[in-house]
Amino acid sequence: MMRNFIKKITHPFLKYGLKLFYSKPRTYCYDNICIKVHPDVFPPHLTISTKILLDFIKPINLKTKTLLELGCGSGIISLLAAQKGANVTATDINETALNYLKLNATKNKLNVNVVSSDLFEKLENNTFDYIIINPPYYPKKAKNIKEQAWFCGENFEYFENLFQQLPSFLNQNNFCFMILSQDCEIEKIIQIAAKNHVNFQLIFNKKSNFEMNYIYQITKA
Repeated sequence: MMRNFIKKITHPFLKYGLKLFYSKPRTYCYDNICIKVHPDVFPPHLTISTKILLDFIKPINLKTKTLLELGCGSGIISLLAAQKGANVTATDINETALNYLKLNATKNKLNVNVVSSDLFEKLENNTFDYIIINPPYYPKKAKNIKEQAWFCGENFEYFENLFQQLPSFLNQNNFCFMILSQDCEIEKIIQIAAKNHVNFQLIFNKKSNFEMNYIYQITKA
């Protein structure tokens, strides 16, 4: 499982190798989209969740649709959606991630509206046909901006805030998808959602070498 994998990389040799690999920006490609990923940004090279979401949205007809990638990280999901004709907004609290996304969008000749926002803070009065969320879900306090891509807070503060805000952006005509892993406390996350009148419906799952990943459609109760 991914949590066990993360624990393994605390071994001095593996930790050194990983640190050396991510000591500079690295290239990540999906189909004909190639991006540079800064070491301080969530690494799609190491995790399967980004690839699963890319494969999931690839067959969806996004032409002229509005799409929000909430917490975009590397932003390659936003770039794929833009390539498919969507009007894309990508948000994050990591300014390095946003700056690299702007550069990668230009390099790939794609248009993405890049917004520095903590969850929906800067998105009031916006509506979206699709909302894509690959959240941090390990219950631990993040020490820095990089760790906030992994850790949701000791008391799941990320999800408490997310599900308080999300219902205002859900309606009968739009779609919200979130990916989670068997390695996280899914039932706890669903309980927080239910408390805020948000429903989870499992619509897709895929097994990787480390773990089972699940994509949920999220709707207003």
